[in-house]
Amino acid sequence: MDFKKTNAEQSIVTRDIRKFDGVTGNIYEAISIMSKRANQISSELKEELTNKLQEFSTHTDNLEEVFENREQIEVSKHYEKLPKPALISIQEFLDDKVYFRNPSKDPII
Repeated sequence: MDFKKTNAEQSIVTRDIRKFDGVTGNIYEAISIMSKRANQISSELKEELTNKLQEFSTHTDNLEEVFENREQIEVSKHYEKLPKPALISIQEFLDDKVYFRNPSKDPII
């Protein structure tokens, strides 16, 4: 997933919670769905960042050779500027981009 192209807000905004329960009919179920999606996004972002930072890792044990790597700092700053996973998940939910189902409500096929 490409989180760089999201239209999620960069900071917290006031939201009308009645928009959340329109799809599910239950505000708590909607929040649970957004929470689970935020956890998925967080894990994906962490994995992506870890993979990019591993490119800069050195395999030496000498502390004197530790230095600042400008590219590594820029990558870290880029990820810090991204919207938080909760904000991305809220926007995805409101844009109907989140697939979910409730096994207790859906018939077994």
